[in-house]
Amino acid sequence: MKTTTLKKSEFQKEWHLLDATNISVGRLASRVSLILKGKNKPQYSPNLPVGDGVIIINTDKVKFSGNKATDKKYYKHTGYPGGIKEITPEKLKEKNKSEDIIKKAIKGMLPNSPLFRDLLKNNLKIYKDDNHPHDSQNPKLLDFKSMNRNNEVNV
Repeated sequence: MKTTTLKKSEFQKEWHLLDATNISVGRLASRVSLILKGKNKPQYSPNLPVGDGVIIINTDKVKFSGNKATDKKYYKHTGYPGGIKEITPEKLKEKNKSEDIIKKAIKGMLPNSPLFRDLLKNNLKIYKDDNHPHDSQNPKLLDFKSMNRNNEVNV
């Protein structure tokens, strides 16, 4: 038996359009991370970029379950002693940076490697409203509402 490995020219990359209106951040991030990794495809390989591209629109209308909008905290460090900063998702929305909420959630669900940092940079496009400049990629609309626990639909 022989093991075959796909070449980069054999990948069929598609683009998916996802409307984030009234979708929980965690559920959205977990589904998008699977698509970016390529785990929804039969030719998945953890060391090859077989994943598809994802365009997320309406990130201003995304929701958190429970009190996470006010209680959850994102941390960053300035590099100086005592320079740790924290911010809540509610304050990020007030600063018109709702894309950062989604990006941080998806980044936390991907492995920390050069391959996935590149996928996050090139295959994930996030926008606050309905307008996006990616009509030429012919994105397929993902109906996220039908992918609930009762009737799971593969992407």
